[in-house]
Amino acid sequence: MSREFAVAPSLVFRVFEDDELRLRWFRMPGRGAGYHLDFRVGGAERAGAVFPTPDGDEIIENRSRWLHIDPGRRLVQVYETFVNQLPMWTALVTIELWPDGDGTRLDWTEQVAFLNSAGDGEADLPHLRGATVLRLNGVALAVEAAQAAKAHRPSMIPAGRPAAGHGRAAERSGPGAARAGDRGP
Repeated sequence: MSREFAVAPSLVFRVFEDDELRLRWFRMPGRGAGYHLDFRVGGAERAGAVFPTPDGDEIIENRSRWLHIDPGRRLVQVYETFVNQLPMWTALVTIELWPDGDGTRLDWTEQVAFLNSAGDGEADLPHLRGATVLRLNGVALAVEAAQAAKAHRPSMIPAGRPAAGHGRAAERSGPGAARAGDRGP
């Protein structure tokens, strides 16, 4: 899947590395959402929530690890999705950012292996594709927010303060958040 943005690749990249911007587009549906991001090669990302269904609550958890980060150019991540602690699928995601005139083309490639099926499995791939479309819609909104913030902030970060989301872990509480003693996926 591809998307076009009327901003530089470095600004699109920010919505992946900055925890506040990332939470605008990467979050789990349901209640009690938890989140942890350690944005670095080898760093983990975990997200989870409780999702109500007609058959009862489902605990959804996403566990991922960053394999490659080339700022402003490419991200590679591997992740697993669990429902009620049962592994449903695993995937390798490559996100490439290409300069395109005055803007950026984002290419999202996801190679998925389904480990267990929901029902007869017929809806699994369409469900995953729909979720990716929703994420990319959210990325577009986060890019707009980053662009608006860039237009309204000073160009320098005060000395001694890291840029948001860069070189630190962001945590939120809930089912998918890292717990004390967790070493990640």
